[in-house]
Amino acid sequence: MAPKITIRDVALTECPVRFAHPFRFGAVTVDRADEIFVHVVIDVDGAGLARGAAAELMMPKWFDKNSALSPVESVAELRFSLDVAARLYRQHRGPDTAFGIHAACYRPLMDACAKEGVPALAAAYGAAEIDKAVLDALLRALRLDTAAGLGGNAMGLDARLTPDLDTQAIEQFLSSRVPQKQVFVRHTVGLVDSIDALASAARAQGLRYFKIKLGGEPAADRNRLIAISRALDAVVPDHRVTLDANEQYADAKALTALVDALARDEALQSLRRRLLYIEQPLPRERTFSFPLGEAGSQFAFIIDEADDDYGAFPRAVELGYRGVSSKSCKGLYKSLLNGARALRWNAQGANTFVAAEDLTCQAGLAVQQDTALAAFHGITHCERNGHHYGPGFVTGPRLQAQAFLEAHPDLYEMSDGEVRLRVSDGALAIGSLFTAPGFASAVDPALIGPQPTDGNPSKEMAS
Repeated sequence: MAPKITIRDVALTECPVRFAHPFRFGAVTVDRADEIFVHVVIDVDGAGLARGAAAELMMPKWFDKNSALSPVESVAELRFSLDVAARLYRQHRGPDTAFGIHAACYRPLMDACAKEGVPALAAAYGAAEIDKAVLDALLRALRLDTAAGLGGNAMGLDARLTPDLDTQAIEQFLSSRVPQKQVFVRHTVGLVDSIDALASAARAQGLRYFKIKLGGEPAADRNRLIAISRALDAVVPDHRVTLDANEQYADAKALTALVDALARDEALQSLRRRLLYIEQPLPRERTFSFPLGEAGSQFAFIIDEADDDYGAFPRAVELGYRGVSSKSCKGLYKSLLNGARALRWNAQGANTFVAAEDLTCQAGLAVQQDTALAAFHGITHCERNGHHYGPGFVTGPRLQAQAFLEAHPDLYEMSDGEVRLRVSDGALAIGSLFTAPGFASAVDPALIGPQPTDGNPSKEMAS
């Protein structure tokens, strides 16, 4: 039985991250973002007080692509969600399971954000980040690693937010997971990334999986895909690709034109053979009004930005989508419940899946927790080159980077005087993420994130 916990403190700090070079996705180009660090203190029945931490970039103009919002205003929505979530979690009365606290706070958080015009995807961000820190503290208190904690359902995950599931389906999914000990990097090719740089990275790191951003114009995307495909064929003969439109295909007509080119254009024949799936082609608000029809029978499609509530994945499957993205910034509990759905549907003859997508994870706690979640699912490759845009440890003192290097020597290496992710033969070795108590980190939470002068994170982070 999952232990009951009480939230004693939730604290937030930020640190700016300047990218090594700009990244363009959808209609926005980003060259910097702030990283949020969450620290919590919880009281675990029978185990006492424990601290945990989480981290994530606050990526501008992804959670809310409203053209009327500036990048600064879109990040302000994430801060609002974090502040409201922190207050709700602190004020939650009585001990409860980790998931029970999330379930109790989820709807009040979504309602409070909706009143301020914050869309659901951004609204869920605050709870998603706090939940990761709570899980970290809980597993540390129980002396459980990530695989044992999630597999044994230490968080008390149940079906109260997903009435299409039952306890048996959830428990079967969690107990049947065998985490990957390595994850292949799926290298994202941004809309302003050069093909020469892509080829160079592929050679240097032995990459074999690639995620290509689309711009929403079928003719321009066709030409760019041909050029990228030819370059990859020359460098990595046995590669695989996914495509990500980031909501840029405005309507069914434009999407049909893209699908027709992929299906029939001889110049795209090589890419077509290597294509695994197409991610979020339509704007989130139009996703659920357009059945994929023939397009869905020709190629596998997944939702990402449209995955903004607990009912999104089943609705998408009814329209012909096959998959959904796992991103810890959208919620680790939703990710796990979607995994339980896919397992149950596939046992009934479906062919659905959870994919791992997230470029916002910088080296350190953010990349470790999100990668461990993907590996727990059993996912073999994931979008994982945020370090390409912000190389090495771009936040925190050198002492912090050294602590991660010593605690996770399989995942990091010293290169050119900096601690960086170790990509070997196109993959990350992640065995150390599953060997120590806590959520994917053997580093003391007190060492993680911006360090206040007195060494007590909660004093600076209280919000």
